[in-house]
Formats: sequence, structure tokens, C-alpha cells
Amino acid sequence: MAEDERPIGTRSRTREILDTYGLSFKKSLGQNFLTEPAILNEIITTADLTTTDDVIEIGPGIGSLTEQLAQRAHEVLALEIDQRLIPILADTLAAYKNVTVINQDVLKSDLATLVRDHLDGKHQIKVVANLPYYITTPILLRLLDSDLDFTQIVVMMQREVAERLAADSGNKIYGSLTVAVQYRMQVDIAHIVPKTVFVPQPNVDSAIVSLTKRTAREESANDFKAFSRLVKGSFAKRRKSLWNNLLALYGKDESTREHLTAALKSVDISPGKRAEQLSITDFVRLANAINL
Repeated sequence: MAEDERPIGTRSRTREILDTYGLSFKKSLGQNFLTEPAILNEIITTADLTTTDDVIEIGPGIGSLTEQLAQRAHEVLALEIDQRLIPILADTLAAYKNVTVINQDVLKSDLATLVRDHLDGKHQIKVVANLPYYITTPILLRLLDSDLDFTQIVVMMQREVAERLAADSGNKIYGSLTVAVQYRMQVDIAHIVPKTVFVPQPNVDSAIVSLTKRTAREESANDFKAFSRLVKGSFAKRRKSLWNNLLALYGKDESTREHLTAALKSVDISPGKRAEQLSITDFVRLANAINL
């Protein structure tokens, strides 16, 4: 541990670091620093880290989670968008030689190149992070769409978003994001986190979510882009029927109507249903049947 024996994630040390550097929070970057070691431990436990793991962290802040990752993992590669935090991290994490901090925006980074340049390729990769609320969804989709061969993603996010990710069909919060994530990942909410453990305190509670790759699905989309297009289009107007959303997505000419009618019939899905009533398997079968 660094010279100061208190973990970075304690409220007292966080305050001292902020005061020492005169650091103010940037609302535009969604900065909320976690100041409860027990919650940090929940994240670490959920990620089940060992020295067989290399970790990618997004948004290390002043290093509270990074410190805990460094004590357990083989290597930590942290991406921080805020240039002001780079010298602070160099100070707070000085004792940890297995941490590399890069001043980059994860949404603009070439993740595969960063991994190749900074990790040895001999350890499994996990993504562990306390994500800014305002870009949680773009970051998650960026990770899922990347070519990174990670084994697990463990992230803190807004509770409402976590519940959407984990929702079942038929639930009013089940939507296109739910389907996009659950098609590829098993979603588990590991722990609910009260807003009181952050500085500054956000307006809502958070949740620790574990995402693990599905090894296989009973049925898979023949064309993932076509599947994704169908899912997004089906939820475009939630109050409208699946049929009306499909017509808006694919067109209303007679031949398209006939094709859609035949596709729906072949997979035994009523056109009068709403998108939230369809399971992920329903969407897969319908996308394969439509094939437009």
C-alpha cells in the first residue's frame, strides 16, 4: 500500500486528496467519487479478481477502485478522460507498478490496440469500472461491439439502468437495450448501492452489475445487424403494436406487408403484440424469418 495506510476510497482520504489538489467536480463528466471501502470490496468480490486477470478500468477518478484492482490483478489499464486527474493518479497510485493510466476517452479509443500495447496477452481480461451515469449505455455498447476477448464486465451504474438491463420480457422497463445486452451477456445485479456513499452525492442510487458472456444461445441471429435493426425498430414507439412498428421500419407497400405477415405467422407471433411482450428468442426467430 502507498505511504498513507488509509485506502484512497475512504471519505477522509478522498477529501484530503481533493483539498490538496484543489480539485472541483466536473458535472459534464459525471464525476462522483466512491467513498465507501465496503462497496469497493463488493465490486472486487463480484469481479472475483486474481493474478490471472488483467483489468481495464474506465474512469479511475482519483484511484479508489484502481488501488483495489492493483492489489489483486496482474495488470490494470485505466482510461481517464479528465487531464486534471492524470498527475493526481500518478501520485495516489505511485506504489503500484502494475497500473498504467492513459488520458483517453474510451468512446474514441482503439481498445484492441491499447490492450495489445499495454497488456501481455497471457491473462484473461475483465472490465471493472464505476461508470459515469450520462454515458453508461454508450460505453457498454462500445465494449460489447468491440473485439475485446473479455471474460466479465463488472460495472457500477445508475440503478434504473441496471434494472432495465436485467428486465424480463413483459416488464414495462424491458426495451431495446435489454435485448441488445442480454442477447450477448448474462446480466446479474450483484448489489444495490445508496447514493450517500458518493462525493458529490448523486440524485439516485446505483447498482453493481456483472455481465458475463453467454457461451451459446439456443438460437442465434443469422445477421446481427439485421437483428439489431429489428429490435430498435420494434421499440421505436412503445405504445404502438409490433405490426405498426414493423411497417414504419420496413415499409408499407403491399409486397412488404405480405412478407411481414408471412414471417410473423411462421414464428407464431401475433402482429398485435407490443415489442415488450417478445422474448429475445422471439426477436431472433423473427429477424431470421424477415431477413430484409
